[in-house]
Amino acid sequence: MTANGARGRGRPVAPVLSAGKITAAAMTLIEARGYGALTMAALARELKVSPSALYNHVTAKQDLLRWIQDHLNQRLDCSAFATEAWDVALERWARSYRDTYAQHAPLVPVIAVAPIRGAPHTVEMYEQVAAGLQRGGWPDALIAETIVAVESFVLGSAMDATSPVDVFEVGDLVARAPVFTTAVKARRGDDPARAAFELGLTALVEGLRARLKAVTPGE
Repeated sequence: MTANGARGRGRPVAPVLSAGKITAAAMTLIEARGYGALTMAALARELKVSPSALYNHVTAKQDLLRWIQDHLNQRLDCSAFATEAWDVALERWARSYRDTYAQHAPLVPVIAVAPIRGAPHTVEMYEQVAAGLQRGGWPDALIAETIVAVESFVLGSAMDATSPVDVFEVGDLVARAPVFTTAVKARRGDDPARAAFELGLTALVEGLRARLKAVTPGE
C-alpha cells in the first residue's frame, strides 16, 4: 500500500478468482438462464473479468462442469450411512441423487466419464457410501460394483425425469406396437418417471439384499 492508503501497482495480494467463486458464479448463471447459457464468455461477464483472466483458473468448460458436479454432490444425502441399515441409507442416497441430477441433467454425461481426482466432495461422498456398505456386511470386492450399479440406474432415471411427456407416443405406428401402446396408456399417476424410478429402486435394492445374502451365507 502507498502512504495515502491506495494500493500501488503490482500483483494483488490474493487472486481475484478462485474455484469456489467461479463455481458459485456458474451456478448463478445456470439457475437464472439454464445450462445452454453457460459459456466461458458469459461466465467471464458474470464475474466481471476478462475471458483470459478466467482461463488462468479453468482451462476448459469440461473442467468447470466437473467443479459444478463436485459442488452439487455436497447436496446428496449420505447421512443415513452412518446411522441406518445399508439398504435404508442406499435408498435415501439414491433418491437424493436422482432428484438433484434431474435438475441438472446436462451434467449426467460428465459424471459418467469424469475422474474423481481433484473433486473432494465427490470423494467424501463415495467414502461415506463405501463405509456404510462395509458396515452393512458388504465384502470389499463388491462395494465399488454396488455403487456403480446404483449410480447407473440413478443417472438414467435422472435423465428420464427430463424426458417429454409424449416420449412414448408411437403416432401412426400403433399397429406395430399395440401391446406397448396399451401399456403406456395404462400408466397411472401424474409423474410416471417417478413411479418408474421407485419401482426400479425397489427391485434393485431387493436384488442387492439377495446378492449380499448369497455371498455371506453364514450370516
